[in-house]
Amino acid sequence: MEEIVKVPKQAEKGSGLTFWQRTYVPEIVRGLKLTAAHFFGNLAVHIFHLLGLWTEHRGAATVQYPEEMRGYSSRLRSLHRLTKRADGSPRCVACMMCETICPASCIYIVAAEHPDPNIEKYPESFDIDLGKCVFCGFCVEVCPEDAIRMDTHILDFAAYSREEMIWDIHRLLNNEPRRAEGIGQIRKMK
Repeated sequence: MEEIVKVPKQAEKGSGLTFWQRTYVPEIVRGLKLTAAHFFGNLAVHIFHLLGLWTEHRGAATVQYPEEMRGYSSRLRSLHRLTKRADGSPRCVACMMCETICPASCIYIVAAEHPDPNIEKYPESFDIDLGKCVFCGFCVEVCPEDAIRMDTHILDFAAYSREEMIWDIHRLLNNEPRRAEGIGQIRKMK
């Protein structure tokens, strides 16, 4: 015996939407109105800038790179660096936790015995392949010695070959952080 299912009248009409809502015309008009308001408002601001007026007002979120640099968030993960002890040696104890947790497998550490009997190991070599790195920050979070950080605020690094993207322990130790001025705001370059 077949079972008869009653369909509600609202579902028959098209799930309760009116004719205009089904054509999307009101939403298209609202979107065009919003876009036109932004366009003509920014156009007016830029015309006033050309005339030397309203120079304190900015247009849209357009950043004139490289003359202006976009502000960084205080939580930005940027280029890696290794921290040093007071004697200048790396704080890393070659525990291999950063190498183990790295999802991109871009950290390579060779451990050696430390000459100081109070410190068990140190990294004989510590390399990061920035061409493979996804800048997830897991290495920073897992480090028990706070030896690796991603707080340099350096985002503009590039190389002409893959070999130049591999940073060794010497480059990582000498990688000093830039000043974190302008966090969250646009900065003019000097």
